[in-house]
Amino acid sequence: MHAVILAGGKGTRLAPYTKIFPKPMMPIGDKAILEILLHQLKAAGINHVTLTVGHLSGLMRAYFQDGSQYDLDIQYSYEDFPLGTAGPLANITHLTQTFLVANGDVLSLLPIAELVQFHKEHEAICTIAMHQRAVKIDLGVIEMDECCQVTDYIEKPTIDYRVSMGLYVFEPRVLEYIPQGEYLDFPNLVKKLLAAGERVLGFPYDGYWQDLGNPADYEQAVEDFDSLKHLFLPNENKK
Repeated sequence: MHAVILAGGKGTRLAPYTKIFPKPMMPIGDKAILEILLHQLKAAGINHVTLTVGHLSGLMRAYFQDGSQYDLDIQYSYEDFPLGTAGPLANITHLTQTFLVANGDVLSLLPIAELVQFHKEHEAICTIAMHQRAVKIDLGVIEMDECCQVTDYIEKPTIDYRVSMGLYVFEPRVLEYIPQGEYLDFPNLVKKLLAAGERVLGFPYDGYWQDLGNPADYEQAVEDFDSLKHLFLPNENKK
């Protein structure tokens, strides 16, 4: 099975760290973020990986090389200009079977093989790994009707959302919806698929997942990895 890892973004929310390192190369313990994901992909039975690269691509290639140190075959797809999160898939010509797409900064214990199996069993064109996230609103929330009459006042509510984890499984015909050389993000791709009547599913996961979008989240991930390393990299602990 083939996996595509999106590793071309500038990671502006993690600046100034990402002025030096591409975001997927930010260290978590003694590994790069992306390095942990590569070990997880291999453990899930995935042997072929394409990295879509742009920002500091030379550093990415020098570090990960051809993937042989991970017992993987790693290839590279270069972006001359930003193509969004879905747009780069149109440049990869060998996606002829079910394939996985992952953000290069995913830190999670999601069972990748179970995600793929779920996708195949339910015959979807796209399956999105999703996580329940509670968001605390530190303000009073006012609800109104169409006449601006207040119908409720909720003090500092907590709202639950299902959010994308940055892991997707696709069938190759999804490429028919991705124009060559044009900017396209995953939310707009999903809207295209839904408008066309395609089957798009969510795979619920309530285990460990940490978004690495800002310095506070990154620092939390570093702390978590220190105590959970044996779960992220079980095979290394057997050496």
